Amino acid sequence: MPRSRTCVLILLLPLAFVFYLYMSLPSPAIVDQSSYSSIYHISVKDIEGNNVSLSKFTGKVLLIVNVASKCGLTQGNYKELNILYAKYKTKGLEILAFPCNQFGGQEPGSNKEIKENICTTFKGEFPIFDKIEVNGENASPLYKFLKEQKGGLFGDSIKWNFAKFLVDKQGNVVDRYAPTTSPLEIEKDIEKLLASA
Repeated sequence: MPRSRTCVLILLLPLAFVFYLYMSLPSPAIVDQSSYSSIYHISVKDIEGNNVSLSKFTGKVLLIVNVASKCGLTQGNYKELNILYAKYKTKGLEILAFPCNQFGGQEPGSNKEIKENICTTFKGEFPIFDKIEVNGENASPLYKFLKEQKGGLFGDSIKWNFAKFLVDKQGNVVDRYAPTTSPLEIEKDIEKLLASA
């Protein structure tokens, strides 16, 4: 085989692989009639089981995170989420933590155990919500909405614990960050949204 043809094949292989991955991912779910037009129309349950309308957070910048207590990313994420919350809470930031056990069974406890762990071990002071699913048929309406607004690379599904969504003061989902993006890497984006009208 001529050398130029080999070079072309080598260059095309990664593209073929990416195309294969894209085509093999499940197609996004069809949005049903109950699809929400605003994050503020969604209600969730807090860690105690009480209904909370997200309209409560109107005018706030939101960082929404699916969390887990037994993940390799746990220590660093909680430490940095606490730093951000302490620094920006009075300026209009709310961090909303949603425990999820879909990734490696890394959030196996009851809501009571999760709350105790987050508050005691990780010193989390931001709002903690009911354990939910973020992918699949039983995904929380909130996460269906977030993924609909900001798709991810290679499909919309959440890939692991500590995926992050940033929501502006008007309730628009403005960005989505990979689980490996540390909370402090998002600080400049948070500051920009807090400074906006």
